[in-house]
Amino acid sequence: MLDTIYVRLRLVLIAFAAFTVLVLVQLLRVDFGAKNVDYFTGLSKEISQLSRDFEPDRGHIYDRSGELLATNDVQYELGISPPYVVDQPDVVNTLTELVGLSPSVIEDAISSDKVYVLLQRPVSAEIGAAIKRLADSDDVNLGGVDLTPYSLRTYPGAQVAGQLLGFVAYNSDGAQVGYFGVEGFYNSLLAGRPVHGTTEIVPFDVQLEPSPDQGADLYLTIDRDIQFLVENTLSSAMAQYGAEGGSIIVMNPRSGELLGMASWPSFDPNNYVEAPPSNPANPAVSGQFEPGSTFKILTMAAALDAGTVTPNTPFMDTGSVEVGGILINNWNGGAWGPVDMLGCMQHSLNVCLASIATWLGPTNFYNYMQAFGIGHLTNVDLAAETSGHLKLPGDGDWFDSDLGTNSFGQGVAVSPLQLITAVSAVANGGVMMQPHILARVTDGDSNHVTQQQVLGRPIRPETAATLTQMLAQSLELGEGSEALVPGYRVAGKTGTAQIPTPGGYDENDTIGSFIGWGPVDDPQFIVLVKLDRPSSSIWGSETAAPVFSQLVQRLVVLMEIPPDNVRQALQAGN
Repeated sequence: MLDTIYVRLRLVLIAFAAFTVLVLVQLLRVDFGAKNVDYFTGLSKEISQLSRDFEPDRGHIYDRSGELLATNDVQYELGISPPYVVDQPDVVNTLTELVGLSPSVIEDAISSDKVYVLLQRPVSAEIGAAIKRLADSDDVNLGGVDLTPYSLRTYPGAQVAGQLLGFVAYNSDGAQVGYFGVEGFYNSLLAGRPVHGTTEIVPFDVQLEPSPDQGADLYLTIDRDIQFLVENTLSSAMAQYGAEGGSIIVMNPRSGELLGMASWPSFDPNNYVEAPPSNPANPAVSGQFEPGSTFKILTMAAALDAGTVTPNTPFMDTGSVEVGGILINNWNGGAWGPVDMLGCMQHSLNVCLASIATWLGPTNFYNYMQAFGIGHLTNVDLAAETSGHLKLPGDGDWFDSDLGTNSFGQGVAVSPLQLITAVSAVANGGVMMQPHILARVTDGDSNHVTQQQVLGRPIRPETAATLTQMLAQSLELGEGSEALVPGYRVAGKTGTAQIPTPGGYDENDTIGSFIGWGPVDDPQFIVLVKLDRPSSSIWGSETAAPVFSQLVQRLVVLMEIPPDNVRQALQAGN
């Protein structure tokens, strides 16, 4: 009997030993078999790593003096990693209280079979910091809660330079993209180069992530103080003259540098989602209008340069002239009798300028207009520029009468930037500089300075000097006298343009404008003022001209330009 028991016991022990050996072999096979090692390694990575693109911080934007215009703030993406959630009530209660999420949304995320579930984006830096503080404390267990920081574009000046800068938004892939203005035009430089990699889903731990190429920093030609002045002046003008819209541009005619540019209405690029702009494209660059009498500067420049007229060329103004079967009258319907070319500009006579255009002839006139860049892009480094529209002989929509009406800025469309660029050639001795807003790029240790470019030489230096003197005298003799600046001699021209309608032109609504530059003997600025549909007066001489004077009186202080007598005395002393 005992023998039988011992035999059975030995058999049981042998079976148990054999089973133990089999288990050990299987464990060794699982641990060290290449196939299984790959399987478990892959499974581990699947539940602990998240594949994503790593974007660099977007480059900063500064004004010409290094004042910050656009930078980056931190916000968070809040998610749940279900395999790591340990205390569901703590997670649900905390996120409900701090973030305001529905408990059911959080519970559904926790019960998901996914590795990662996005709960909310964006989460503010303040809320993110509060979640992190609780996670670091012993009060709650927030295992499985994942906060991923990401960059948010911010603009310290709020609405200041909003039209110039544009804004940044996230595209469908979750990447930051610049739209309009500087952000849009220089998006690739500012954005840098993202890289693809993985991040460990271990909440709140510092991760080692791939290093993407950083976005470059841009320094603009804009002066923040001048920009602020331009925007305030435009805002005041809108209220004072009851205008519906408008633009002001300040440029250095010698270099083409844009010192300030504003359009109304503007917007705050920090709040483009909550308060979307009615027109995010900058009207000073993207909008076009019929310029009216400011265009007479270009017609007179062409006639003087071609030798068709001199300042003393006589003209008998009868109050009307026929061009191409269309009768052209002066702005007030009157006749001024005998005048010279200075008188034509002083009194802004449509009849005189239309006659001059016929003396030039279509070929000469339109060749000069194209040389001034009318109908062509200036290729400014701002997004969404328009080329305007200049009809030419041979085009299906051009008629003989267009030669007469185009001479005083009717039937031709320009952008404010295009017009000031063309007229800047007169201020700059016949040389038209490329308008630009980028001064230099800083990319790591490298520094790239923008090279000034000549856009064209439409007229001779002698022509530019003669016309500048004519336009200075014209202001001093009465036409546009509201634009005069005490202590400084300036040159310029007013404009009052009727607004095209489907049936012709609106006789009551106009665009008032003024272009001027100075000091006459040493031009350092050129300014364009444009006011749309001013209700207090339809005339540019009574709206845009005084705005020019008000702005320039403060502009010369910011630019540190002494009054003419002081400056000339200093120059004589040297």
